[in-house]
Amino acid sequence: MRLPKFALTAASAVAILLGSVGFTLSTSTAAVAGDVDEGKKIAFHRKKGNCLACHAIEGGNLPGNIGPPLVNMKDRFPDKAKLKSQIYDATSNNPNSIMPPFGKHGILSKQELDKVVEFIYSL
Repeated sequence: MRLPKFALTAASAVAILLGSVGFTLSTSTAAVAGDVDEGKKIAFHRKKGNCLACHAIEGGNLPGNIGPPLVNMKDRFPDKAKLKSQIYDATSNNPNSIMPPFGKHGILSKQELDKVVEFIYSL
């Protein structure tokens, strides 16, 4: 039995679409994993993020205890945008915060901030 030409074209289009979705998902997952690794490097870097100066983070050496330990971040910040806002400028939520406004003062670039957010959110 021969399928009509339209059926083959539609089936081919669906196969191509599903294949491209799979490729997009796998590359975006790899990109996020890369961002997490880069974010960790920035967060632990003493002249950039320097998160360990105030926070205990698993895998970090000589952590501080001024800020809360960074654990269960997805539970604490279900909305990743709120976590980003906190890192960008903690004084917007708490005017008495001693946390540096990493984005507002340009301590971290937009790209660096995004990577740090990905890392912190993974904790």
